[in-house]
Amino acid sequence: MKIYNQLSQFRKLPHAVVTIGTFDGVHFGHQKIIRQLCERAADQGGESVLLTFFPHPRMIIDPENQDLKMINTLAEKARMLAELGVDHLIITPFTRDFSNLSPQQYIEHILVNTIGTRHIIIGYDHRFGKDRRGGLPELQLSSGHYEFTVEEIGEQDINDVAVSSTKIRAALLAGDVSLATEYLGYPFSIEGPVVKGDKIGRTIGFPTANIFVEETYKLIPSDGIYAVTIEMDVSGPFDTGNPEAVIDLPRAAAEEAETPAAVYRGMAYIGQRPTINGMTRNIEVNIFDFGREIYGQRIRMNFLKFLRHDVKFTGLEALTQQLHQDKAATLQFFRSGNL
Repeated sequence: MKIYNQLSQFRKLPHAVVTIGTFDGVHFGHQKIIRQLCERAADQGGESVLLTFFPHPRMIIDPENQDLKMINTLAEKARMLAELGVDHLIITPFTRDFSNLSPQQYIEHILVNTIGTRHIIIGYDHRFGKDRRGGLPELQLSSGHYEFTVEEIGEQDINDVAVSSTKIRAALLAGDVSLATEYLGYPFSIEGPVVKGDKIGRTIGFPTANIFVEETYKLIPSDGIYAVTIEMDVSGPFDTGNPEAVIDLPRAAAEEAETPAAVYRGMAYIGQRPTINGMTRNIEVNIFDFGREIYGQRIRMNFLKFLRHDVKFTGLEALTQQLHQDKAATLQFFRSGNL
């Protein structure tokens, strides 16, 4: 899959089969639409194109509201789209100027002249163009003139996608990572480089790796303790800031596959460490049977089960006793056949 950080990078295709959306989470509902996209492209002898936006349009249209958090980072989303077989991913910077394009300009300049759309798969409620005036009727009216066909994703499928995304976010914010996994079809994950902490964990027998999540828009689950798996040496995010670079993800994925990431088990902590009067929210993980220094190394943490909420203990001794119980519960979870 080729990734384009600007529309100007893209070279018009003779037969593009296109869908448009944020596809945050790339969950079961999204996967159904994407498989449909790839099947249509194969049937028509064309190439599949997914047009998405960054930042999320709501972040630009309603900048005062910073509550919206994404289930996936761009790199996470791209990896999953590549696995599903998408040929081209266009990440369009969403700006005020872009939002002010008329529906006709959007269809003519972007879909037809830039991408080469011959078939488009779109939701019944999809809106585009200035003041969201464009939609399925405008596409259908333009299809004859510009010689492309339009396929509608039905109301039930679109509602399923919207409900799933809402439920995934709600589940993660409540700490219910098991339910989130059911809707996503895979475990929710967080990744980033390991940074130095204050090393209190190692003084009580539970050394932790502190993970720095670079993307401020990434959704972080509820505070608490979780059973997790940890992947080492994962590839970093691709460069979304270079307008000249076109990334070929399959090649990068193949290189990564030659040196598969080691996977470990552990228990993760998210919270402000109230027992020691912590002031900042930390994301850290105690990796079982592991003793190496990994500062600066990039790791991925997959959330499998919520164990308990974050609480304040009377001191480090009481905290240590609880951590032993947490580790026993985590090991029991894995012994029960969970990876």
